[in-house]
Amino acid sequence: MEKALGSLPVVAAFGRRLAIAATIDELCPVRDVAIVTHGEVIEALIANRLTSPTPLLRVEDWARSWAVPEVLNVSADALNDDRVGRALDAIAPQLDAIVGTVGAQAIASFGIDVSRLHWDMTSISLYGDYDIVDEAHVQPRYGKPKDRRPDLKQIQTGLAVSGDGGIPVLHRAFDGGAGEVNQVVGAMEALRAMAGERRFLLVGDSKLISYENVRTFSDAEVTFVAPASKSYVPAEVLAAQDRDAAVAVDYVAERDEPRNASERSVYRVAEDTMVMTGPRKRDPDIELRRVFVWSSARAGAAEHARAKKLDRARSDLGRLERGLGSRHYPNTDAVTARVTQIGRDRRVAAYLRADIGTDERGRPTLAWRFDQAALDAEAATDGWYALLTNLDVTDVDAGEVLRRYKGQEVVERRYGDFKGPLAVAPMFVKSNRRIAALITVICLALLIFSLIERDVRAAIAPERTMVGLYPENRPARPTGRMILAALASMRLIPARRGAPPVVPRPNDVQMRLLRLLDVDPTARLH
Repeated sequence: MEKALGSLPVVAAFGRRLAIAATIDELCPVRDVAIVTHGEVIEALIANRLTSPTPLLRVEDWARSWAVPEVLNVSADALNDDRVGRALDAIAPQLDAIVGTVGAQAIASFGIDVSRLHWDMTSISLYGDYDIVDEAHVQPRYGKPKDRRPDLKQIQTGLAVSGDGGIPVLHRAFDGGAGEVNQVVGAMEALRAMAGERRFLLVGDSKLISYENVRTFSDAEVTFVAPASKSYVPAEVLAAQDRDAAVAVDYVAERDEPRNASERSVYRVAEDTMVMTGPRKRDPDIELRRVFVWSSARAGAAEHARAKKLDRARSDLGRLERGLGSRHYPNTDAVTARVTQIGRDRRVAAYLRADIGTDERGRPTLAWRFDQAALDAEAATDGWYALLTNLDVTDVDAGEVLRRYKGQEVVERRYGDFKGPLAVAPMFVKSNRRIAALITVICLALLIFSLIERDVRAAIAPERTMVGLYPENRPARPTGRMILAALASMRLIPARRGAPPVVPRPNDVQMRLLRLLDVDPTARLH
């Protein structure tokens, strides 16, 4: 009877290069009589995430139908729910050490360039009450979930992703209610330890910026780029920028590469400096470069969004006018409440002006308009945003600051993989200790997923696409999702009657991917 083989040989090969099981077994040893080590269990869980990302229940059933004993040398019976839980409990106290060691191994073994690292955080919703939690590990809390499920508690996760291939070299789990701005310094210190003597640029979103963070960066000689929030660069400062005086930047967004030059987004930059003051009088002032960026894509999107919300508000207000004096809007209080609701829901309160009164018969009246001056003031900021950085102006001009920042989308793409192919939906685990460990399992799976993608892309360079990943053979740029899907149909015939296990010949696309990844699916079979 055949078993599913899929990408198991590739996952196992990359796991060995990263020394995942060896690292865990050194940090979390088991007794000599143990049938399977904690490292072997975690490696199997990582393979499970990459080949069959369903809820982590009855992993042994997956292991029986897949070639797990043959490829990973772990029996299916050893992956029962109790053993999986004990492995998660065992690694929980050592997560920082595991993540740091494996990340450093990835940098060394795969030659990852960490001169530019992108940091961001996201939330993972949790089912369950979690009234009793282990204080030594991340705490489920209500917060501001990215999936818009405020009814669920959450845990937050931070990723540091390399500009080279989008490799998540570091991750951290945080309490559900932790403020993002307060987690940056800890991540930076962990990255410095991992990078060793290498200097790196830290790129993030506006949560990267606070006086304490910036001062710590300066003291640690870490450079950074991040967009400024309105508290640092208010709207009137953006509105005062002169687009015609700004300098055009030779930058093409990845989404624009297939388009004609006339259809591509245009970017312009201008810069000055700003002084950041500390919360205490004795705090030294910090001077930063402030790079103003104008994007035609952003400008067009802002104009379109504003027109859309104005149209919707007009429609709502029109219905309200037609219903004046009805049972729904019998008096001025009801009309005022509805106008306020429209302004809030359609996000037009900043420029909606309404006069509400009564006529000679006592019926409510309404006269409204959109304040053109307020609309013009908002339109003046369309397309503009500001970047703050401590990069040396003599080494990096304003255009290059923009180019380095634009790689930030890579961490957002990895979060898409984190919650997409690896199936991190709202989850239910018995304890927060195991939640923290499971997040590390998923992030280590994401590390392998990303390295597979990077290696294939590097192997086909200078070509950017290959055929066979889409059913209709259209050329496609390889992604981790496409590569794993292409390998998914590989099978294995288990050993029987003294004959060794056999891998039926993979198809042409699978053979090419295996060559590009330098993986022999028949090697190390047990």
